[in-house]
Amino acid sequence: MKARAALLFPLLMLAGCGERATQNRGAEGSTTPPYVRDDSDATVLGQLEAPVRVGELGPSFAACNAHGAIRQRGAPAPLPVRAAPFDAAGEIDRLDPAAEFFICTRSQDESWFGIVYDEGGRATARCGVDSPSPRRRAYLGPCAAGWVPSARVRLQSGVPRAADSAERAGDSPAPKQ
Repeated sequence: MKARAALLFPLLMLAGCGERATQNRGAEGSTTPPYVRDDSDATVLGQLEAPVRVGELGPSFAACNAHGAIRQRGAPAPLPVRAAPFDAAGEIDRLDPAAEFFICTRSQDESWFGIVYDEGGRATARCGVDSPSPRRRAYLGPCAAGWVPSARVRLQSGVPRAADSAERAGDSPAPKQ
């Protein structure tokens, strides 16, 4: 018995010295080839739309409770407005670097603001969000609405007045003496 074991032991040692078998770790035993997304494939997020909600603070406050402008870092660049609070969501507009808008809501992770703005990127009373809303609801117009990254927004105090544009043009009345 010991003689047999003495003969088998060297044979087993030699068998263990062979080449290792290659293993395909990519599929982990699956025969299905891996899926490679084509660059032209549309993502699900690209088709997603999330309405901007107004009246989030209730009927005692303005429908959109803040006013903002584009925060510039480096060279002025337009701000893309998206249909939903995701980078992959469809771009619906681009705001000028001098644009102002109402901030009405935010995403759960606070990285996106839902905004409302008038033609030309202005926050005007025509949008109807500077007065209280009786209930929370999706904004349906007459102005445009969308989502912008909160990191690109500078909060401003106050709500723009119609007289602001006249003052900027130099048509303001002379101060009283």
